[in-house]
Amino acid sequence: MQQVSVWEKESFYAHKNVIIAGSGFVGLWSAYYLKKNHPKLSIAIVDRGIIPTGASTRNAGFACFGSVTELIADTLKSGEEQMLDIVEMRYKGLKRIRKIFKDKEIGYEDFGGYELVTGSQDFDLNILRSNIDYLNRKLKKIVKKEKSFYINDDKISEFGFAGIQHLIENKLEGQLHSGKLCQALLKLVVSMGVTVLNSIEIKNYERINGSIELHTNQHFNLSTDQLIICTNAFAKQLLPELDVEPARGQVLVTSEIPDLKWKGTFHYDEGYYYFRNLGNRVLLGGARNAAFEDEHTYELATSSHIQDTLENFLKEKILPATLFTIEHRWSGIMGVGKEKMPIVKKISDGVFCAVRMGGMGVALAPVIGEQIAELITT
Repeated sequence: MQQVSVWEKESFYAHKNVIIAGSGFVGLWSAYYLKKNHPKLSIAIVDRGIIPTGASTRNAGFACFGSVTELIADTLKSGEEQMLDIVEMRYKGLKRIRKIFKDKEIGYEDFGGYELVTGSQDFDLNILRSNIDYLNRKLKKIVKKEKSFYINDDKISEFGFAGIQHLIENKLEGQLHSGKLCQALLKLVVSMGVTVLNSIEIKNYERINGSIELHTNQHFNLSTDQLIICTNAFAKQLLPELDVEPARGQVLVTSEIPDLKWKGTFHYDEGYYYFRNLGNRVLLGGARNAAFEDEHTYELATSSHIQDTLENFLKEKILPATLFTIEHRWSGIMGVGKEKMPIVKKISDGVFCAVRMGGMGVALAPVIGEQIAELITT
């Protein structure tokens, strides 16, 4: 068995004040706020992958806070107060990202967002307008704008979509490069003195003589005063009692589309379908509601059923009469539960968690990272 040198033992693998499990957005933002507010803390982030492989670098790169049909559905399910709380966290998180990082550094583009409404959804126009008016009134205090959403049907033919009855526009949304944002965050926290250890899986943990001992898949264990579990969809592997389940989000990217008629982020069907331009290519993801049970999985391989559903949507609605090929396919694993509110709490003495981002980790992570950092240092 490989042995640990004294140099490794007293540096990389030394006892830490805080160890964060998971190097995705929540783990990185948690480390950032801990170091920012408490520079003397020794902190390590531990991840079982070579890079984050859950959702942070495998999503669609949306900088959004929710579509009209999604937010109305959330209100009916969980109540107005929770819906507004989550939107406020998402919006604050997006603003914070752009405050800390330059747009060019993270590939941020300010093209705005839209939601597609089809005739098959059977939306009465008066009800749709009423829902938009309701959300605009409620979101005004959060976004400081009179109108977050408004109907802009004139753009339907301009964009070349087919079978679309209404188009709802939202100028407050954008898009970014998830990989570049993750790299920028990683570079920032390392510059602040955070140690990042990859290819180390935490199998379990136990409290021994006042410290938390982490049993790993490597030839050594780690120890810490406090452990924060930020593994989102995979949190149940360490905390089986949590209400968090994996939800696979599948994505495809087309070949270059000459003279692509639109730019922006687009939502459909309560956000279960989402697409955007990637230069002159189209990135399309979602359709999880076509096979809910099958998509509750940790398996990262794409499935033919969901991919075919996405391609059909692409051909029939987004790019009718347009020739294209599919150049990339992948999936990411989101953390979902019975509620959309993230779980940020103390589990036991010295053990905390910040999980269940519900597919909105890009926007939520800055706020959730700050919340968990405050929780463990109060």
